[in-house]
Amino acid sequence: MKIHEYQAKSILKEYGIPVQDGIVIESKSEGRAAIDQVSKEFNASQFVIKAQIHAGGRGKGGGVKFSPTAEKALENINSILGMQLITHQTTPEGQLVRKVMVAEAIDIAKEYYVAITLDRATGKNVIMASTEGGVEIEEVAAHSPEKIIRETIDSDGLQPFQARKIAFALGFEGEQFKQAVKLLTNLVTCYIATDASIAEINPLVVTEQGKLLALDGKFNFDDNALYRHPRIKEMRDVHEEDATEVEAGKFNLNYIKLEGNVGCMVNGAGLAMATMDIIKLQGGQPANFLDVGGGANVETVKNGFRIILSDPNVKAVLINIFGGIVRCDRVANGIIQAVSELGLSVPVVVRLEGTNAELARELLATSGVDIIPAGSIEDAAQKVVAAATR
Repeated sequence: MKIHEYQAKSILKEYGIPVQDGIVIESKSEGRAAIDQVSKEFNASQFVIKAQIHAGGRGKGGGVKFSPTAEKALENINSILGMQLITHQTTPEGQLVRKVMVAEAIDIAKEYYVAITLDRATGKNVIMASTEGGVEIEEVAAHSPEKIIRETIDSDGLQPFQARKIAFALGFEGEQFKQAVKLLTNLVTCYIATDASIAEINPLVVTEQGKLLALDGKFNFDDNALYRHPRIKEMRDVHEEDATEVEAGKFNLNYIKLEGNVGCMVNGAGLAMATMDIIKLQGGQPANFLDVGGGANVETVKNGFRIILSDPNVKAVLINIFGGIVRCDRVANGIIQAVSELGLSVPVVVRLEGTNAELARELLATSGVDIIPAGSIEDAAQKVVAAATR
């Protein structure tokens, strides 16, 4: 689960990390009051208006604007709030800006990058830091990999010598060095305590007054651990997520929308990945990842169909089920009901193997529904790709 910048900053503050604070508003009518409040609370005469969406590159897309006066800040609030913000991390249509942060403008002397995430190669968390703050870390890795400092974090957290090593490598001295050691230690503590999958400060800045400050913050959280963090779970903003994925979640379906035209309904993540791979090998493009799970039943299959077909790009559907825990005849009954009730207008290729597979094939054959049977997974992929390209 992702959260907004202002929410990330609220968590950072709880762990003793200084941030660029501000006021978040959702209506243009709140703009003047928010500016006045920031001016009073932070003694600010200049402001930054920041769009709150779950995507990077907001500044390049026009979603972060410096405002030298209160009047300019109000003008920027009115232009950003409600815009379709397009960045390299949004869809081509962009993301509707429903919230903006009105923040104090900061005099920046230097920018840095700091983040923690899981290194899947080692199975351990890793903290990364760079003097190239304000730049996407992928760009730094591609063009200046030597400027990325990495330290592996063991299960007992960031060690004092590691925090000092990173602070030295970033070039901090004196009071700033002490601030950096404390900030790095607190960030790792925060990351572990909240079950985050990534915690990022970009940029981490040194102000003209010599203070370290998190100018932006980003967190991703492990969905499976959210039950331990009800307050963080409440930060979820479904407006920032794909509507179809949100709907699938209501039925405990693991669905991810892709950009192809072949809808996929499979049980088991591994089989789902293999199914998408073989569709690609046959020249097709999967439209989604959909794992109906081991307990698939009639309702699960019907809901899966409905969600797949809500994507107008889908030109054919492949159902690939291996009956282990789930019985193939249950899936067949779900297919029959879905095809009958939903009035499907696209070809459906079905491959069923495993528990009660023969009974399932018999049910489909005598049902009168218009489906295309397949024997092997390769046969199924060939047939669905051909059907989708007719």
